[in-house]
Amino acid sequence: MQATIKADRGLFSYPKYWPHCLGTAPFLPMSKEEMDALGWDSCDVILVTGDAYVDHPSFGMAVIGRVLEAHGFRVGIISQPDWTSKDDFMKLGKPNLYFGVTAGNMDSMINRYTSDKKLRHDDAYTPGNVGGKRPDRAVTVYSQRCREAFKGVPVIIGGIEASLRRIAHYDYWSEKVRRSVLFDSKADMLFFGNAERPLVEVTHRLAAGEDIADLRDIRGTAIIVKEALPEWQGVDSTSLDRPGKIDPISSPYQMEPECDSQDKDTKSSEAPEAAPIVIQPAQKEKEKRKPWENVYVKLPAYETVKDNKVLYAHTSRILHQETNPGCARALMQRHGDRHIWINPPAMPLETEEMDAVFDLPYQRVPHPVYGDAKIPAYDMIRFSINIMRGCYGGCTFCSITEHEGRIIQSRSEDSIIREIEQIRDTVPGFTGVISDLGGPTANMYRLRCKSPKAEATCRRPSCVYPSICAHMDTDHKPTIDLYRRARELPGIKKILIASGVRYDLAVEDPEYVKELALHHVGGYLKIAPEHTEDGPLSKMMKPGMGSYYRFKELFDKYSQEAGKKQYLIPYFIASHPGTTDEDMLSLAIWLKENKFKLDQVQNFYPSPMATATTMYHTEVNSLRKVTKESEEVPSAKGEIHRRLHKAMLRYHDPKNFAQIREALKRMGREDLIGRGPQHLVPPETADEKRQKAQKGRRGERALTKHTGLPPTFQGKNSKGKGRDGNTANKGRRNSDANKQYQGNAQEQPNGNSVNKSGGKAGSRNGANTSKANNGSGNNRNRSQKQPSMHKR
Repeated sequence: MQATIKADRGLFSYPKYWPHCLGTAPFLPMSKEEMDALGWDSCDVILVTGDAYVDHPSFGMAVIGRVLEAHGFRVGIISQPDWTSKDDFMKLGKPNLYFGVTAGNMDSMINRYTSDKKLRHDDAYTPGNVGGKRPDRAVTVYSQRCREAFKGVPVIIGGIEASLRRIAHYDYWSEKVRRSVLFDSKADMLFFGNAERPLVEVTHRLAAGEDIADLRDIRGTAIIVKEALPEWQGVDSTSLDRPGKIDPISSPYQMEPECDSQDKDTKSSEAPEAAPIVIQPAQKEKEKRKPWENVYVKLPAYETVKDNKVLYAHTSRILHQETNPGCARALMQRHGDRHIWINPPAMPLETEEMDAVFDLPYQRVPHPVYGDAKIPAYDMIRFSINIMRGCYGGCTFCSITEHEGRIIQSRSEDSIIREIEQIRDTVPGFTGVISDLGGPTANMYRLRCKSPKAEATCRRPSCVYPSICAHMDTDHKPTIDLYRRARELPGIKKILIASGVRYDLAVEDPEYVKELALHHVGGYLKIAPEHTEDGPLSKMMKPGMGSYYRFKELFDKYSQEAGKKQYLIPYFIASHPGTTDEDMLSLAIWLKENKFKLDQVQNFYPSPMATATTMYHTEVNSLRKVTKESEEVPSAKGEIHRRLHKAMLRYHDPKNFAQIREALKRMGREDLIGRGPQHLVPPETADEKRQKAQKGRRGERALTKHTGLPPTFQGKNSKGKGRDGNTANKGRRNSDANKQYQGNAQEQPNGNSVNKSGGKAGSRNGANTSKANNGSGNNRNRSQKQPSMHKR
């Protein structure tokens, strides 16, 4: 199908830069010695990454480096540098054009911490799976070291970490709203999304002698400005989606200083009550202009949204409406006396361009400097193939829409077949099994909107929720044809599908389900219902269980016809915004009734910029127009509450029995405690009762041993210190947390939910583990720590 949203210029239409005569490098150099062997006296671009360098299209820096190399630029890579000094950042010398900085395929914070904020001790993107090889907030740290190494050299940031922090955002680890990462890193420019287009344009223009400060309106980039760009017309975000009267600040711009741009005439400081600003457009041009061209949306300022949750939710809603490159407007948000200016997203790659990117001369193995050290992320994806990008599902906990976009970008069948043959013929250890043909989703290959006008102007957050759009193509024939051709190749024994199958789409084409069950399942197939209850599902923008049952019926039928015993492995999220204790209990009962015993489970991980994270932070439903009457969406935030929701998913683990029993008693569901098949957990044993009594007695005796404690030790306001030096406040906080949790359990209408069980990779909800990140990285966060071959 012909693309309806096109760039003005092809990705590989630029004349090659002069060093192209030096040819391609076997590996992009990581040392001066490698540069000397290539005959280079310097690098044009130096890429700094938090990942080990694997020359494979599933690793963003490899893709970025090879794309630039194809344009003639000399590209060096500094991988996992020692960030405690500038020395490692100087080992390749001074770049002629710029430093390109990324945290890697995953967000550095999600890479280093669990959803419970516990430090991880492993890193799948590091040789030997060793943790601690990248700093917290790696983009900011690396950028500052690049500045120290060579003053005056431009620094451009990108990847999943930068992409999802391009605006003022809620930060789960510090529990506050932080500024755009562009301000903290002091970089010159930010690339967001899959960055090939802005990357190539910026690099060629810098090579032609332009100053980076003059590159201001390139799609897919964000910059810092003093005022709106000339020739652009402004519109206030509240005129697009008025949030209504908000206390204590009635106007999001009430406290803003007067601007020198078009905003000047909109301020009315003498009015008794500030009113929302409406920026008047310039006189209508004679020629016909699309209403979004050269138009920017002025968002509430950082200083406003960091304290006002309603306006934060409003801002998030507006941002998510401006993700379609066909009609997106620029965004501007004030931070102090400057603004972050976010240009519209880059145009998606066409099939020929996707093919060219994936046909570049990747070695498909780690750099030789790592020797025999194992890199788990590489081991997981070395026999897998990325066939497409993007996802139009719009799941609120997933950051693919914010990063890769909703438009599906597919490779040609011939390009995919060539890559399979290359793996078969060149990759060490290949046994004839392709581990995956997929992407962010297994079954969206070559699916597009059937209406060119709708595709270019639609602002819906999802093409499949609450139901599949009538304009959306659901024909799986291209995917079926690809599967059949791939498995007929000589030397290919099996083609597995390990990417998550979007089952609500699959049931629209039973022939696809049949093909899948007969030929491409290795006993187990991963799918993601996420939950069983309508409350949390509506906050996730996921289909109800009816689609799951229809898919299971088809899958079981075709598996039986093939004489195979095959099983569905469902993933569920705990503590997701909008999930009550009752919802989690219903899910636990469903799991037991269906004889599921989940091994790896994880709580919801609030990744920057995701819609679900907005609901977690604000407890406001930003899926609908944000007003003071907006639906409240409480979230499980305390450690005790989140632990309970996670325990419900593992109802069968004896370690969770006591916690679940206590919750059942509070909820009046003691009928679920017992040893029958209808019960969820067994009653207390004699040993448990005895241990509890002993623990209680020990606690009483320990309290009497302390002398000199202030009378308020047991009260809420105690600030005294115990004998061990710990403040009594710590006990108060724990007491308050328990008290608050119990109140939530009894009173909140919409409980909370969590992330996923173990699966591929770390990019749902914010982190990125992806295939060919393109300097960007992807973000989904399913089990978050295990690398995924998808999502960039």
